[in-house]
Amino acid sequence: MREQLLSRTETNALRGLAIIGIILHNYCHFLSFAVKENEYTFDVTRPQQMMEMLMSFDKDLFIHIFSFFGHYGVPIFLFASGFGLVMKYERSKSQGAVAVLPFMTYHYLKLFRLMILGFVTFIIVYILRHDDGAVVYAFDRVISQLTMVINFVYDKPQKIIKPGPYWYFGLMVQLYLLYRLVCYRRRQPSVIIVMIIAALFIQYLCRDNHDALNYVRYNFIGGVLPFGMGILYARHGKALSVVGNIAIVILSAVVVLFGSMSFLSWLIVPCFIVTGAVATVQLLPARLLNPWVWIGTVSAALFVMHPVMREVIISHYRRVDIYFGIWTYLLSSVALAMLLQYVLRWIPSPKMKKEQTQLQQNEVLNNEDR
Repeated sequence: MREQLLSRTETNALRGLAIIGIILHNYCHFLSFAVKENEYTFDVTRPQQMMEMLMSFDKDLFIHIFSFFGHYGVPIFLFASGFGLVMKYERSKSQGAVAVLPFMTYHYLKLFRLMILGFVTFIIVYILRHDDGAVVYAFDRVISQLTMVINFVYDKPQKIIKPGPYWYFGLMVQLYLLYRLVCYRRRQPSVIIVMIIAALFIQYLCRDNHDALNYVRYNFIGGVLPFGMGILYARHGKALSVVGNIAIVILSAVVVLFGSMSFLSWLIVPCFIVTGAVATVQLLPARLLNPWVWIGTVSAALFVMHPVMREVIISHYRRVDIYFGIWTYLLSSVALAMLLQYVLRWIPSPKMKKEQTQLQQNEVLNNEDR
């Protein structure tokens, strides 16, 4: 039996798996022949097409799989974030809680420091390559992204968040606030369970309105399930044996595959994406885990820089030398991420000051919650 839930090494490996899925998805789903995903809205024909490709062992199955399933790296990131917040603010003796405003300021600046370089670089590259850059990236849209409120813009939500990945930062700001205002203060499992059920119900109500469903899934409602799972796992999870993890991997794979076939089961597929990923990293031996751990250490930089390389590379290789283009995209994205890691060393990281008065108040709240 394992002695701990997730080690730092395994958490980094989770992020490594997640980011490879995300960046390959963000490239492959732009290829015209690839099976498209059900990420924010549901179209039953898409999982049917995916099943056909699996059954026929299509020659481009690799591309179809990442185009259709790769976006599920996002729930894995959300799970890791929820898990990490509990480990840092509830279980770490070296890190006390702070008031809401310093907490949010710290996490916003931490996200902004990372996002600004990738987002600005992408805009510059896009404007140099396209004539409509000033329209697509108008001042108000850029400001909305930099302030991380772009997720709240309802008009054509799937277009307004272009180039795509940077909407995640606005989602994380919302989830950080939700954690600090609700989850940190009220630690009963029922609180998070109720939030998850409410979020799923809201998405169900939006099932016939694609714009509305798109909108709620771009915001915290769409991320509560995996984020809440991370919090619950850190607080109440139990370590499993090797046999238990193998069973979880098999069960998760079956549910993800067949659960993608209907709207109701599709809503809970991220739950099994997470359980399968966690069990997988706990099963992998060190020699197989280490490459994913390394990728996980640069996953944040990869996340913000890969859209730049996609913009440059995909136009040349979306119809010819497709697999060469994918490898070029992956390797150049990693190289650019490592460059960003180096640059970030010269940019001061935000610091969070502990407030003793608030710490005492939180201790009282914690005792009351227990």
